[in-house]
Amino acid sequence: MGRLWVWLREDVWEIRFRRYVALTLAAVLAGLGIWGGMTATKEDRSCAPGVVRPEDSDECVGVSSTTYAFGRPQFADTVRAIHRENALLEPGSYVTVALLEPFTATDADNLNDVLHELQGAYLAQYRANHESTGLKPKIRLVLANPGGTGAHWQHTVDQLARMTTGPDRLRAVTGVGLSTENNKRAVTELTRRGIPVIGSSITADDLANGQDGKDPFPGLARVSPTNTDEARALASFANVSAANAFLVYDRTGDPYTRTLQSSFEKMLKGSRYGAQPFTPPADRSKEGSTANVFEQITHILCDTPTSTDTVLFAGRHTQLRQFINMLGQRGCDHRRFTVLTGDEGSYLAGDKDLDPAALDDPLLTVRYTALAHPDAWLKDTAKTGGSATDAKALEELLTDAEKEPVGPIGPIALDDGQLIIAYDAMRLAVHGIRGASPTGKIPALVDVGLQWPQVKGTQLRVDGASGWICLDAHGNPYDKAVPIVELTPESRARFVKIAWPEGKPPAKECLPPS
Repeated sequence: MGRLWVWLREDVWEIRFRRYVALTLAAVLAGLGIWGGMTATKEDRSCAPGVVRPEDSDECVGVSSTTYAFGRPQFADTVRAIHRENALLEPGSYVTVALLEPFTATDADNLNDVLHELQGAYLAQYRANHESTGLKPKIRLVLANPGGTGAHWQHTVDQLARMTTGPDRLRAVTGVGLSTENNKRAVTELTRRGIPVIGSSITADDLANGQDGKDPFPGLARVSPTNTDEARALASFANVSAANAFLVYDRTGDPYTRTLQSSFEKMLKGSRYGAQPFTPPADRSKEGSTANVFEQITHILCDTPTSTDTVLFAGRHTQLRQFINMLGQRGCDHRRFTVLTGDEGSYLAGDKDLDPAALDDPLLTVRYTALAHPDAWLKDTAKTGGSATDAKALEELLTDAEKEPVGPIGPIALDDGQLIIAYDAMRLAVHGIRGASPTGKIPALVDVGLQWPQVKGTQLRVDGASGWICLDAHGNPYDKAVPIVELTPESRARFVKIAWPEGKPPAKECLPPS
């Protein structure tokens, strides 16, 4: 009986022990499963080295230095060319420049813009690294994506800031893209952290230094005129006055449309007619219902005297296209109208949704201030402010880019001016980097942004393909060439004439006044 009791006690103990071990193993395995699942989920957020999907988004954002093209096949050729060029650089011989653009944009017009800026930045990188002068340091180019609308700018700016130390040696950010609130936030934070920024196509006055004598973006330089300068150039070319012009503007506005509206309003002081507002969708690349509003505005225009023949349009390109289409269907088809707008007009070249009948109307003309145009310095007679030689240097590089070792970089389109202006922005970045270290050594980050006030004069200006880049004390281009461009019935961008913010080209010294 004693033996049976011992056996029963051991049997119960063994059952309990086996249950304990089984439960423990199950808990461990479950924990490993959860941990593994969490790890797998975390790893699954990665798109490519340096590029991730944030927890609240499926967009791939961050900084790429590989052949990753952000899921956009049209970028692939240029991205491969950049990667090939970067691979040739010896460790320690280069600094990094980041191209900040919305690489995951979904709007076709914006994607074309990004492609052309990508191509222009690369061509300037290639030229800098292969010039016969052998100047140093060499330039490494990486791609920084804050998201299609710039919503993830903080993530990307944090990543760029980390790249200023260590082997990346980030020394400048170029590009930026549209003058939007998110891009303004990104520029504010980049410059607050001491990172020089060279804006290629930003034109908003409130995304520039020197307004009211203040510099909210220390280290920011720009190669495009402000909206105010574009409006001044447009006024000198078109002889716009309050007596003959009518303003249509974006009621809610963004940095670009608000400052363009303000610039136009200054030209129309004393106008006898109130400006007409419209309210677009929050995402201005969407159609919304603004076409209906524009139809109503055309009725109001038809009620004005025949002396009112000019419409100043302060809005983005989708709304501009809708307005032109409605104006082409106006009831007073016997009336002549000229639509004048800012550089957003460049997006309409080749826009398939633009009504051909509107552009074919002999009494309707659409003109805009372009950031650059391939014919500007080949056809205009200006003797200063730029040259055909500088424009042809880019043309020759484009020819070389049709094949290796420079290219291929995909289909080329110059009419919108984006490739040209991005090329000049990157050249200004290189100028600042190398100017901060004449010996060819790696310059200190803080020294690069200090170069901008000296970019002027016959020896220190940048001879851009878009025109001379002579910066004032605040990093803004002085009396920069503004090509006036007209949309043709074929929806092409036809160069008309170079206009100047100062009413005439700069003197050959290109020294901004005090």
